[in-house]
Amino acid sequence: MLVSLVLVLSLNVLPASAQLAVRGETVYTMAGPPITEGVVLVGADGTIERVGAAASVRIPDGYRTLEAAVVTPGFVDARSTVGLSGLLNQTQDQDALDRGDPLQPSLRAMDAYNARDELVEWLLSFGVTTVHTGHAPGALAAGQTTIVKTAYGTIDEALMDSTVMQAMTLGSGIRGYFDKPGTRARAVADLRRALYAALEYDRKRQEDADHALDLDKEALAAVATGRMPALLEAHHANDILTVLRLAREFPQMRLVLSGASEAYLVLDALREANVPVILHPTMVRAGGERENATMETAKLLHEAGIPFTLQSGYEAYVPKTRVVLFEAAIASAYGLAPDAALSAITLDAAQILGIADRVGSLEEGKDADLVLFDGDPLEYTSHVCTVVVDGRVVREGCR
Repeated sequence: MLVSLVLVLSLNVLPASAQLAVRGETVYTMAGPPITEGVVLVGADGTIERVGAAASVRIPDGYRTLEAAVVTPGFVDARSTVGLSGLLNQTQDQDALDRGDPLQPSLRAMDAYNARDELVEWLLSFGVTTVHTGHAPGALAAGQTTIVKTAYGTIDEALMDSTVMQAMTLGSGIRGYFDKPGTRARAVADLRRALYAALEYDRKRQEDADHALDLDKEALAAVATGRMPALLEAHHANDILTVLRLAREFPQMRLVLSGASEAYLVLDALREANVPVILHPTMVRAGGERENATMETAKLLHEAGIPFTLQSGYEAYVPKTRVVLFEAAIASAYGLAPDAALSAITLDAAQILGIADRVGSLEEGKDADLVLFDGDPLEYTSHVCTVVVDGRVVREGCR
């Protein structure tokens, strides 16, 4: 317990940014081909100054040098509930899904996020430096997600984006948490009705600034008008097609599909709709709505040219949070090319989340989030040895 407390408290006292030179036998920038014998220079402001081959990059005097077999960008978990579904798995640390009502779009994940939960540090220890976290699947509209860095001890320090997407669900999974709406048809009808009501509310607010504020309608209006993407969880093929059909009914809506266990059955429809997919964890338990999940879906999405990333998702019990690095490794073992597997949890994730200007690749001007390995990141025999976040060395020692 004392060790755990020290780990958590250490997140509050990060070392000052230092000028770093990170040397790698292989550097995966994700912005181009890997660099053999590469160097990443990190400035005192916590951003990347230069990336290139060691032969062409001079390391200035005074820079601290770190060395590793492999260097990658910090990993991006594109869909998580970490910080809301805590390690203890007891009432006091479980805030991932409010069961008061199936439509609560005004809830904000940032208001419940616990940066000191030990699971946040656990992810950081495996190089997951950025997390898109929020409400768990199970409600028609569960609330607004948030993006945080995992190296900080308060939400104010960790925050990258406070309100990112609206977490939503369609399919039979809602019935496990709420008595209503009940059937699939009723769920879609209730959501459709709420979206149209939100559009009408938005029209009145545009016409009359004194029109009474309704936080739930305000949040759904943002979805219906495309100001905030809809992160819609669906697994069965028929539910995925319903999601696509609903999105066509609201042409301004920006849709991101989450879960998607049977995406391999509707690849043509997904490609035509140009909808990005935040795919279920590769090692997800195959049961319930996920009964037909396969470990090959990542490969199939990649081959079909459909933009996708991987998620740790929501775990009601152990392990409480998964690690996207492990999920990518298994996806690679089941046919996804290794470079595509790494891209799925770095640049592809950042692009889908709209944060690729800061994270996801090692390029000049971006946040200096780096992970140093003693071997191939996708091999179980390799270890994360150093993690750098915003130019600060936040973890050292191979594990």
